Amino acid sequence: MSHTSTTADRASPTPTALRAAPATPESGFVPHRTGVVQVPGDAAELRARIKVLLPEIAAGASHRERSRQLPYAWIRTLAEAGLFALRIPRQHGGPGGTVRDLFELLLDIAAADSNIAQALRPGFGFVESLLAAGDAAQLQHWLPRLLDGEIFGNAGWERGGPNGQITARITQDPHTGQRHITGTKFYSTGALYADWVSSFALDDNGQETGFVVPRARPGLDLVDDFDAIGQHLTASGTTVFTQVEVQPQEIRPSMPRDRRSPLPPYYQLVLAAVEAGIARNALNDAIAFTREHARPIKHSTATRSVDDPYVQETVGQIAAQAYAAEGAVLRAALAIDAAWHAGLTQEALTTASIEVAQAQHFAVQAALKAAELVFDVAGATATLRTHNLDRHWRNARTVANHNPRQWKAAAVGNWLLTGTQPPTSGLF
Repeated sequence: MSHTSTTADRASPTPTALRAAPATPESGFVPHRTGVVQVPGDAAELRARIKVLLPEIAAGASHRERSRQLPYAWIRTLAEAGLFALRIPRQHGGPGGTVRDLFELLLDIAAADSNIAQALRPGFGFVESLLAAGDAAQLQHWLPRLLDGEIFGNAGWERGGPNGQITARITQDPHTGQRHITGTKFYSTGALYADWVSSFALDDNGQETGFVVPRARPGLDLVDDFDAIGQHLTASGTTVFTQVEVQPQEIRPSMPRDRRSPLPPYYQLVLAAVEAGIARNALNDAIAFTREHARPIKHSTATRSVDDPYVQETVGQIAAQAYAAEGAVLRAALAIDAAWHAGLTQEALTTASIEVAQAQHFAVQAALKAAELVFDVAGATATLRTHNLDRHWRNARTVANHNPRQWKAAAVGNWLLTGTQPPTSGLF
């Protein structure tokens, strides 16, 4: 295995009770430690654990981004706090948290470091996919690993060709029955941090087939080459499969494309939560910068920036954007919970998809607006690279470009006007 990152996040020490193992000097990857996780009893206990970590995570976020230090240790620490166990039902040994419980927590994480929040998306989605499939054998095989703090990343779409085209192949030897994967993926969110990498390929019959393999499997190569303008540390680079063996229990059902599933709105709402977190992060920086660095303009009636009415109005605008974005995300999370309670009927899932589309559209708008307004609390000093305030806009813009918000608004409008349901693709 090879990947280009060589530094772990050592700038921010973790609390002793949840301290992660030191990163290996070759890669920065923090190995999984069996038996470390104490599964939280409920969502409140988990949120209390994570709350202890968030100030330190937030304190190092800007420095990590400017110095390109991937937060290996922090992501391992969050996993060891029991983060990926939250949605696992009590009958399977988890705390049985709701979708809303998870998004309340995710908003807090995103407000501390939006890169970390997005890098966690595949792990949360993996849990949700297991619950949605309801396959007893899959649940028995994978849930104990999640309860033990193992991390799941993603090797997503491919470059070149039409969007969504799959050229990676999973072939089966007719004599031995062994399967092997060959292909190259991009947008491998969280893969560098993960113990397991999930993806999909076409089988010998041209059918989309899901799979998940351990990161140490021979032939699997993770490359840290994601060079977007923002979200630098989501580890969303290239994954190369070169005749990677897949065990039978590692084959997984692919997400259905011809009918509704709770997975697409769930995945999309994670992106909305990341945007809402960016808006809150921008608010926190606007407040701190005004208090610590900003000076009133010469003809202001105030002697301190915190007393300048226009600065106050600007901070209030940012606060309103962040508040509304978080409210939209949590309301949409309730819609997904309602779909689960309704037995995942197509009607309930359609409602959830429509609500998530609205929340995502607004969260993008709110994050971009909040990130722009940050610069209105001060003069040219706010643009100095040392303050790194532009990261909020760059991060918000990068997340927004994952899926076109115009389609979100158009689908909602079409539904309201004509009753036409949104597509069943992964974007809804």
